Order: sequence, then structure tokens, then C-alpha cells
Amino acid sequence: MAAQEPDYRLIGTYTRYSSWTARVEAVLEYFHIPHTSQFVKLSDVKHVSPTGFVPILECRSMSISIGDSLAICEFLAESHPELRLWPADRQLRALARSAAAQMHSGFSAVRGTFGTNFLARYTGNIPIPDNAKREVERILAIWDEARKQTKERLAALGQVDDGFLFGGFSIADAFFWPVLWRFRTYNLPLETASDDALAWMGTMWNDPVFRGLGQRYFQQAQDPETRIEHYDDIFRGRDDVQYGHFPEDWKFEVSRK
Repeated sequence: MAAQEPDYRLIGTYTRYSSWTARVEAVLEYFHIPHTSQFVKLSDVKHVSPTGFVPILECRSMSISIGDSLAICEFLAESHPELRLWPADRQLRALARSAAAQMHSGFSAVRGTFGTNFLARYTGNIPIPDNAKREVERILAIWDEARKQTKERLAALGQVDDGFLFGGFSIADAFFWPVLWRFRTYNLPLETASDDALAWMGTMWNDPVFRGLGQRYFQQAQDPETRIEHYDDIFRGRDDVQYGHFPEDWKFEVSRK
């Protein structure tokens, strides 16, 4: 007998460039939620999405399609309460939702200046506008505050802390996963990063699930159809900025440069 098709199908753009689709994929993969995936070129999104936006999660059993990464993740959390996609503790759950919502709706300067590109590596005199620098510092502050409050709360509850933003991995971590790439891709400044924020970065980069997702991004790059030229070498023409790619075996090292 043929295996039953999973209830969910994720539709989006190739995740090595797509912060929105990558967030949902991270949640599905980390919590081992059965699904299939369909990734399309940016130019073909209109053929798979009536609104022209992705990601979309199709749920076969309900005959519905859910758009928007946060709405999709909330739907998954509600559909699988046993998996605890949000923290079990009400206080930490509220903080995690707040952090995810800030990432979902904010940081327009970072988004607009530094396109998502998992493989890319920029070195040299990378221009960082003042408004983007302020947002970088704010992101680092969110990570720091999340870890401080979480450590204090879990210690009071006598519960285990897995080192993610709010203890165990949650939707909040998934929402900051793509911006973590940007810190690596563009060598964004970490001078204001606390030890707690740096430790969280290490937890994410060293987690087996995220190492596996990184390998998938490299595999996508073997197919030229996945390339989005607009997001490659965005500083072309500047002699003081060099463009290259990270090796697949790259490992995170704590640095405040």
C-alpha cells in the first residue's frame, strides 16, 4: 500500500534566498511535522499564489490554503498543541510572541539594505546605513533580553533551558533564523552583542536541524534555476567590497567584529 500523502504542502520560493519561506520550513523541520514542499522561482510565484505572495501552506484535510509566515506558524501551533511550538509557560509564551511579531513587522532598514542570501559572503568596507545599524543593535538587544528573562524564569520554575531564545526551540527562533544569516553574510557588527546573544547564535548555528537546512541551501545552489541574480553581489562595482561564498563546512566562532 502506498504511503499516505502528508496533510501539509509548503509552497514558497527557494529557501536559500527566502526569509519568509525559510521561517516556515524551519518550524516544520524542527518539529518533524510531515509535509511536502514546492519551491518556485520568484518570477513564477504568481502561478502558484493567487495573491502573488508566498509562503503558502496547504492543508489537505481542511481544503484550505494559509498565507503569511506568522499566520501559518500560528495555525501549526494550534493544530499541534502537543509539540509546543510556543513555550509552555504563559510568561515566556507572551515574550516569544512579542519577539516574533517584532521580527515579522519590523527592521525594514535591515531588510531593505541586506537581502537574504545564505551562501553569500561579503568582506571589506561593507556600507551600513545609520538606520540599519540601529536596527542591528535592537535585534541584538532583543536576543539578549530574551535569554536573560528566559534563564531567570526557567530557573524559578526549575525547568531545563535548551539555550534557544525562550528555552526550547520555538517559532520565535525560526523567525530570527534568516536574520541570523544576514549577520554572517554581511559581517554585521557585533560590538553590542552580549555573551547571551552570542551563545544563542552558537546554539542556532550548531543545531543539527539547522546544519541540515544549511546543507539543503547549498544543494539548491547546484541548480542554476534557483539563482536570483538580484540578490547576488549587491555591491557590484565597489572595489572596496568583495563578494564570495561561505564553504559548506563553515562553523560559527564567537567574534564581536
